[in-house]
Amino acid sequence: MRRPEAPLQEAPTVTRSRSFALVLIAAVAVVVGGYLAYDNVLRGDSVAPLTLPSAAAPAAAPTTADASVDPSASEPASSAAAASGAAGGVAGTWTITSGEAGYRVRERLANLPAESDAVGRTKDVTGSITLTGSGDAVQLTAATVQVNTTTIASDESRRDNRMRSEGLQTDQYQTASFTLTKPVAIPPSAGAGTATNVTLTGDLTLHGVTKTVDIPAQAQLVNGTISVAGSLSFPLSDFNITAPNIGGFILSIADTGTLEFAVNLAKG
Repeated sequence: MRRPEAPLQEAPTVTRSRSFALVLIAAVAVVVGGYLAYDNVLRGDSVAPLTLPSAAAPAAAPTTADASVDPSASEPASSAAAASGAAGGVAGTWTITSGEAGYRVRERLANLPAESDAVGRTKDVTGSITLTGSGDAVQLTAATVQVNTTTIASDESRRDNRMRSEGLQTDQYQTASFTLTKPVAIPPSAGAGTATNVTLTGDLTLHGVTKTVDIPAQAQLVNGTISVAGSLSFPLSDFNITAPNIGGFILSIADTGTLEFAVNLAKG
């Protein structure tokens, strides 16, 4: 008697498909896990640039019901007083009471294709400025700023330790400074609390080298405090800086770096 034929065996095909799916899932997990490790652990700082503090909202314009205010005035008393007092009220010497300064540079970490920002900063910033003028005409006639480079720190101690003897060489060059060499006209808007663009021309000393630079900055006067913030990008070679070689951690560092600062000053 003839035996019935055995049914077709589909198990091997199903097994191969299932194995392929598992391999694909594993590969995706490795890629995603690698990105998360890079994004959360290995990538450089995602630190926002230093900027002016947020200005306080201007006082509301007085109403005609306020007997102490002339209703015929063409602008709110608060902004009018700030603008008209910009020269007479701010003339004199102002001293840095708080601030922050440091560097920003693009780097590529070892074995990773993407670049990121390395950011190092310090709050050891000192200095002063001198303002002169009459009426609405205000000039910045003198300014000096000093930064203690030995206290500059980033998010990575290996980078900071190497900067002591390479790159900025902070063990040898412990101070960076800026001295204004050209008077700057300060627009009335800065005295009224508006962030106002200015250009600071002067001598920047960094890594033992002094260069004349033009630093784009913003300034404003709010509640008796002058705030100034700015940044300058430049080739590292301009200041004889050689990018540090941090083997096994940083693969490459850009040839251009950025100096950033933000300071607050009080009169007297």
